[in-house]
Amino acid sequence: MRIRCLQHVPFENAGAIADWARAEGHDWATVPVWEAALPTPDRFDWLIVMGGPMSVHDVARYPWLEAEQALLREALDRGRRVLGICLGAQLLATALGGVVSAARTPEIGWWPIAVTVAGADCPVTGWPPELTVFHWHGEQFDLPPGATSLARSEACPHQGFHLGPRVVGLQFHLEMLPQGIERLATACSDDLVPGPFVQQRERLAGTPAQRRQALAALHRLLGAMAT
Repeated sequence: MRIRCLQHVPFENAGAIADWARAEGHDWATVPVWEAALPTPDRFDWLIVMGGPMSVHDVARYPWLEAEQALLREALDRGRRVLGICLGAQLLATALGGVVSAARTPEIGWWPIAVTVAGADCPVTGWPPELTVFHWHGEQFDLPPGATSLARSEACPHQGFHLGPRVVGLQFHLEMLPQGIERLATACSDDLVPGPFVQQRERLAGTPAQRRQALAALHRLLGAMAT
């Protein structure tokens, strides 16, 4: 399968997603959107859109955001698989007619989510009812028209959504490896201000059990979306 991954900043890559794709033998390529042309839907079967510190509303500063949303709409119209993570989920929600706004409180670190749905067409079937995952966001999306909520947390009412088994947006990160978290914490250290859902830097690596659970959930999701 041809998988193309849109990366928004040098310090936030696909982490464990890229590892999975290569291990499964998929045709994987990362597109750094700040310096490379966006792919067209005829060149991929699956589009993965990563996170970043910018907002979906920062089009004047990052004009490629508008082109990216147009690509998402075209990919959806062409029936491509789409997975958006954090900013990528917000871009996907906006492309589908949803609204992105400031969150009630930033959510940074390892916090629990409650999985809200399961069913034959749900790509997270098999996830536990609750799991602790890594977050780093100050904005949130409303549920797009026609989408089904996947999860919620105490700080954020919509932690994910899906439209059938092949279109998924996740506000949180399952793909983050320890070195990726360290890069993010270094690049975005100004975000680590005290708050009810902001962990300090020494806790951001998480525990081995949390990382194992997140990786298992990621592999379950990717495997379901690939079928």
